[in-house]
Amino acid sequence: MKEITKSFKYVDYLWDDAKASALGNNQVDLFLYRSNILGADLRITNYGGGNTSCKTMERDPLTNKEVEIMWVKGSGGDIGTLTRSGIAGLYTERLRSLKNVYKGLDDEDRMVGLFNHCIYDLDSKAPSIDTPLHGLLPFKHIDHLHPDALIAVAAAKDSKKITHEIWGDTMGWVPWQRPGFDLGLQLEKCLNDNPGIRGIVLGSHGLFTWGDTSYDCYMNSLEVIEMASEYIANKIKENGSVFGGQKIESLPTEQRKDRAAQLMPLLRGLCSSENRMIGHFTDADVVMEYINSNDLERLAPMGTSCPDHFLRTKIQPLVLDLDKNEDLSNTNVILKKLEPAFEKYRQEYADYYNTCKRDNSPAMRDANPVIIIYPGVGMFSFAKNKQTTRVASEFYINAINVMRGAEAISEYTSLPRQEAFDIEYWLLEEAKLQRMPKEKPLSRKVALITGAGGGIGKAIADKLAEEGANIILTDINEESLAEAHASYKRDVSTYALCDVTKTESIAEAYKQACLAFGGVDIIVHSAGLAISKPLEDTTDKDWNILQDILVKGQFDLAKQGVAILRQQGLGGDYISIASKNGLVSGPNNVAYGTAKAAQQHMARLLAAELGPDQIRINTVNPDGVIVGSKIWEGDWAEGRAKAYGITVEELPAHYAKRNLLNQIIYPQDIANGVFALVGILDKSTGNIINVDGGMANAFVR
Repeated sequence: MKEITKSFKYVDYLWDDAKASALGNNQVDLFLYRSNILGADLRITNYGGGNTSCKTMERDPLTNKEVEIMWVKGSGGDIGTLTRSGIAGLYTERLRSLKNVYKGLDDEDRMVGLFNHCIYDLDSKAPSIDTPLHGLLPFKHIDHLHPDALIAVAAAKDSKKITHEIWGDTMGWVPWQRPGFDLGLQLEKCLNDNPGIRGIVLGSHGLFTWGDTSYDCYMNSLEVIEMASEYIANKIKENGSVFGGQKIESLPTEQRKDRAAQLMPLLRGLCSSENRMIGHFTDADVVMEYINSNDLERLAPMGTSCPDHFLRTKIQPLVLDLDKNEDLSNTNVILKKLEPAFEKYRQEYADYYNTCKRDNSPAMRDANPVIIIYPGVGMFSFAKNKQTTRVASEFYINAINVMRGAEAISEYTSLPRQEAFDIEYWLLEEAKLQRMPKEKPLSRKVALITGAGGGIGKAIADKLAEEGANIILTDINEESLAEAHASYKRDVSTYALCDVTKTESIAEAYKQACLAFGGVDIIVHSAGLAISKPLEDTTDKDWNILQDILVKGQFDLAKQGVAILRQQGLGGDYISIASKNGLVSGPNNVAYGTAKAAQQHMARLLAAELGPDQIRINTVNPDGVIVGSKIWEGDWAEGRAKAYGITVEELPAHYAKRNLLNQIIYPQDIANGVFALVGILDKSTGNIINVDGGMANAFVR
């Protein structure tokens, strides 16, 4: 192979010699390192896409002889985050021996079961369907990738001719075939017929490249992708435009986001007709170029070409017939326009299923669209959780890039519907879905929590996230919000500065919720402060700030939140974090106790009003939450200590001793109370749960 360059324009060169050297000569570690840096560039492969391998000599524990072992990404993994636990180790020779028992295309599913008879490493991840594609090739290191540029070549009408035009005799080409053992045989034959090639293009599918070392393989992959990318860029430059040119202009950025936030709850409700979904929005430049083009109407119904794409995006998107300047304020009018489009999409998907299904096909899955396009505004995606919907969006962007490249080269082609169906409803794919972990109680739900920068609010957010919810953290302190947000894994949370005394600030927080996740399901009003003073020392300012944050804040948060919940039509939960002090008369507490009582009764009033909408309103009453609670950081602790004739240091023990269980109450205990109401007691509304260790004078009955 000719010497290759380290300078690339269309892919990122991420190999770090120091990091690689630290791995020594451990070929498995070097293969994992290569995999991770390949997966870090979405132009090379997307989340969960592609697979990589290496072959090493190991000692057989039974014969004590040196044997060749292939290490390959296991089923369901992601090369960008691949670790040793995510790979399978198989005897190469045993895998190749399966050629002796292979009976043809109808035997593919049985062959996957036989891969287990080739396992060397007993801690192996389940081998994927692509295992023989690596095993039947002789190279020490192999990459199977789905770069946009290569799939554009693979999906072009005259793909084989273009492959030769770009790489000459240095690249092989095989026509489309579903992944499996036979495709491995086709790769083996292609190599035997074309010795000396550096890789193989798979029609409508992707790329295989290889090398003697992990570094050689990495560089080979990058250069092949670079050559395809440059070829496409030159073609686009020659053509002068893509996708037939621009048909409509985009709205300005902020207007796009405003309209997306307005529309997403409606779209989420429609997409959730079978299962509740989480949303994602993008108006990236590459998306806008495509959705505003003259060719959108022709290309969108064709669907995607690469199996990795349509498995996550469905075979085609739903394009909304809405003007970019449509008045979205009247929900009923917009729904009358959207509902027929969704019904038509579901019916067309059912027709696709019924036309293509086999005798043993799994039952039809959710017929709602995953990708929704709004020309002039942007692209929405909806799936079971944030990661899945974000990845679906990224994969459709990959598909856009593929269409862009293929159209520039010659003409884009998609997979025939039957081929697509056979991938989407493959029994092996169904088995993979059945192996997925059980969803958590609050999976598919979105929770907005006020006062979530610390204390009780953060504890509530932690608990709801632990139980599967996506969360929007809100607070008036950006530093604490950023720190709280950083404590969660990607795709779990977002945050918004929010002063609950200001209507427009609450509106902005809900806008963030809609843009990030598609809407909201659970609203928790935990923001607050406490002021403990005798009547003569309580000022108008004290009274007003407590009323504004605790009462007016709860009202405004409910009013705006309920509007979104009604748009979605999925019901919801509103939880007020009140206090024992709203039920119990104590000294030096007139302003705080009155505000808390107002919160409690407002919750009952809202429960009575919103029941027909399946919106449940409940209250959690904490008491004595000293350790970890923000309100005890100020003057409140001193005020309560003075009221009880004790020191601040004695407060935790005092509060623990006075409750029936003699227990200290922590923020996490309040969070458990919230979870009980939103995750377990799904037929309760208008209720109060006291989380106070048992205070007889606060019993509600």
